[in-house]
Amino acid sequence: MTESRGSDRFDIVVRGGTVVMPSGTRRADIAVTGERITAILEPGTPVQAAEKLDASGKHVIPGAIDVHSHHREPGFTHKEDIETATSACAAGGVTTSFAMPNVSPPPNTVENLDAMIHLYEAKARIDWNINAAGTLPDELPALATRGIAAFKVFMVVDTGRSYPHMPGIGVHDHGKLLEIFEAVGATGLPLMVHPHDQALMTHIEQGFWRRGERDALAYARAYAAYDGIIWDTATALLLRLQKATGTPLHLLHTQTRGVVDQLRSAKSSGQRVTAELNPWAVFLGNDWATIERLGSYALSYYVPEHNTEPLWEALRDGTIDLVSTDHAPHTREEKEPGWADGWKAHTGTPSTQFYVSMFLDAASRGLIELERVVELVAGAPARAFRLADKGRLEVGAHADLVIVDLAREFEIQDKDVLSKIGWTPYAGRRGQGVIETTIVRGRPVYRNGEVVGDPGWGRQARPTP
Repeated sequence: MTESRGSDRFDIVVRGGTVVMPSGTRRADIAVTGERITAILEPGTPVQAAEKLDASGKHVIPGAIDVHSHHREPGFTHKEDIETATSACAAGGVTTSFAMPNVSPPPNTVENLDAMIHLYEAKARIDWNINAAGTLPDELPALATRGIAAFKVFMVVDTGRSYPHMPGIGVHDHGKLLEIFEAVGATGLPLMVHPHDQALMTHIEQGFWRRGERDALAYARAYAAYDGIIWDTATALLLRLQKATGTPLHLLHTQTRGVVDQLRSAKSSGQRVTAELNPWAVFLGNDWATIERLGSYALSYYVPEHNTEPLWEALRDGTIDLVSTDHAPHTREEKEPGWADGWKAHTGTPSTQFYVSMFLDAASRGLIELERVVELVAGAPARAFRLADKGRLEVGAHADLVIVDLAREFEIQDKDVLSKIGWTPYAGRRGQGVIETTIVRGRPVYRNGEVVGDPGWGRQARPTP
């Protein structure tokens, strides 16, 4: 065990838990002074502390780092806002969340980004960052000075709706994408991309429309058409652009066997690419019966069932580096049109409050090792986006701690949803692995079933040079 750095009197000691650390999983006491872990001690070591938290029979894991979340503020706060989003994060064991740029105005200029940063400084209950829109290459050098961890581009233009991929954030022209790769590469930051082949999708969806197929089920089939061709071809282009420019690429929405195969090949040749999976790909959109039952409420995207095991294998073996939510709240009024016309319903599903528990349950069912879950939700995101103080339980790291009861059963219900929309497509799902306490930089933000963190406690999680 590690000796204390500094005083032997601590602010908080978490006692008796089974701690998941980079060096292994074992019982230990974790001592916190100020914002950092200052000692990891043998269980029961006598210490003085202002507060002692009993984690006996529980596990202690590092707080999750969700690098892909839609908080909807500014511009769309009827769906969600910073306070409600970060409250849901706190309840779900998320201690750092990155906001996506499809807001209004989008953070594609310094003026817009600075205004958004000020909102988070005042309202966020947990730590945060903002993925600036990388659509204006001339703006990128200045945007990169604002402590952001990544840029984001959508390779998609919506048809039939103006949200969530509205004008100003989407780029599908290949020459423009190459220009953006070059400009982002000069900043040293990663580029996140939502892969999408717009030309193929335009042809595919027009075929559905000519046949009079427009409901949510048609929408689901269209985006999964030809065994995920729109995802596979877009990914091939992005990997080639990454190889040409050397710009670090973070690939979003991994959901097909074809993309997994391409990632394995790219990584084996040393390309600088990381990839994420979103919970809807293995817990929601991968079951056609669920698509039939929930329609647009389950979309995000349909991920045909034959992809499920290849995705789990890629999570286990590291081909997929990390898990993030793609938390995407929409109101019921914005989902209901999908029963008649899937192209008029806003796409995306909420998940930030429940995804850690669902992956802990997957570990309890033997689908994946517990330590790998912790790596996917915490350790790997911290490394990929250079958050040196986060993602691990070690002396000197930020005291971002989550106490979980892996044996305690849960049932997800709409009444427990803290997001402003008040519903979840995972309602009725049962499992085990309950978040009991969430601590951000030494301060509890969720405990005993209640959010206790204050708006404004959250701080920008800046990448190290």
